[in-house]
Amino acid sequence: MDIFLIIVAAIFMIIGILGSFLPILPGPLTSWLGLLIFHCTDAVPMNWTFLIITLVIAIFIWFLDYIIPAMGTKKFGGSRAGMIGTSVGLIVGLIAPIPFGIIIGPFIGALIGELINKSEFDKAVKAAFGSFLGFIASTFIKFIVTIIYLGFFIAKLVEYKDLLF
Repeated sequence: MDIFLIIVAAIFMIIGILGSFLPILPGPLTSWLGLLIFHCTDAVPMNWTFLIITLVIAIFIWFLDYIIPAMGTKKFGGSRAGMIGTSVGLIVGLIAPIPFGIIIGPFIGALIGELINKSEFDKAVKAAFGSFLGFIASTFIKFIVTIIYLGFFIAKLVEYKDLLF
C-alpha cells in the first residue's frame, strides 16, 4: 500500500509543478496534497507541524496568485480583460507549437484583451506588459514553492527509503 501512496503522492507533486504554470490548477495546494498523501504511508511518521506550516504557505500563495497579477495590471493601468487575456494566452501558448509560447502567449493574450477593452494601442501595450509581469511574478513564486515541496518529498523519500522499499 505504501508504494501505491508514494506513486499517487509523486503524481500530485508533478501535477502541482504543472499547476504552477496553468491557471486552472492550484499548484502549491496540489503539491501539498502530495505531501499529505506521502505522510499517510506507514513508514513516514505524520508530522502535523510540518503539514500545517506547509498548508498555510500553500494557501497564502494561492491567495497571492490572485493578488499579484491584479497588482501588476493595476499598476500599469490594465483591466480585468487584460488578466483574462493573459490566462487565455498562456493556454494557447502551451498548446500552440511555437517556440517560447509559454512566454509570448500571455503577453499577446493580455494585449488582445486590453485592445478589446481600450481603443488606444499605447495604453493597451503598457497594461498588457503590467498584466504579463504580474503573471510571471505569480507563476515564479508558485513554481519555487512547488519545487521546494518536491524537495521535501524527495528528502523524506530518501530518509525513509529502507522502510518504504
